[in-house]
Amino acid sequence: MSARERRESLRADCTRCVGLCCIAPAFSASADFAISKEAGQACPNLLADFRCAIHARLRQQGFPGCAAYDCFGAGQKVTHVTFGGGDWRRTPHIATQMFEVFRVMRQLHELAWYLSEALALRRARPLHRELRLALDETERRTRGSPRALLERDVAAHRRDVNVLLVRASELARAAVRPHGVDRRGADLCGADLRGADLGGANLRGASLIGADLGGADLGCADLTGADLRGADLRGADLSRSIFVIQSQLDAAKGDRHTRVPSSLVRPPHWLPSAPPVARAARP
Repeated sequence: MSARERRESLRADCTRCVGLCCIAPAFSASADFAISKEAGQACPNLLADFRCAIHARLRQQGFPGCAAYDCFGAGQKVTHVTFGGGDWRRTPHIATQMFEVFRVMRQLHELAWYLSEALALRRARPLHRELRLALDETERRTRGSPRALLERDVAAHRRDVNVLLVRASELARAAVRPHGVDRRGADLCGADLRGADLGGANLRGASLIGADLGGADLGCADLTGADLRGADLRGADLSRSIFVIQSQLDAAKGDRHTRVPSSLVRPPHWLPSAPPVARAARP
């Protein structure tokens, strides 16, 4: 499989899924979800044909969490490969197992996405052999029967993969700033970071909820797991940011001046323009 084909296989195609993200996960009433729902309980907005009744109005109806959700293509994989086109409504005896497999498959597809992104980092070339082996192993784990998938030790595999991803990040960021800003897991909720030079920064797991990153330079910044809900990215440069995923952009605010990685798309809800923001000097 080519890199392009692999990337496309890790993009969600809701038309080829049986609404798994609308029933398998649980969520609680919050700023992200207008209602609470238990795992395995179908969302009341799920139609008989597995479409969402309010898909075009998710944010307006109080479901921004749904609008930003990304299964990394796990939905269509579980539906058409693992269960051979099975339908939990027509064959309810497979429902519980199908939902459990979906949760495992999503984790594996997410790891495959990150590994594919790491292989695109030129500075991580010394690790490319290990990264390819890890990607091959991840893809191998997505195959097999539902029972085999549920027996996978995903947590252990995730730990092993994460070690590689951290090393790849360090190699890539060192090229920009040998002693980059380290804000791993930092609480930056609502922080004023307008025009900040965050090139090469380590922002893994940082909470940037509602932060103002207008005009910020995030070149080679590691954004693995960073919470960007409501963050203002208008005019920010994320074109070379490391390990950004689509759901992070979908959860944030941006505009046509926001530069995004070539592997991702500009969310349609972003504002059309942003005022110019002066860049801050390098710290």
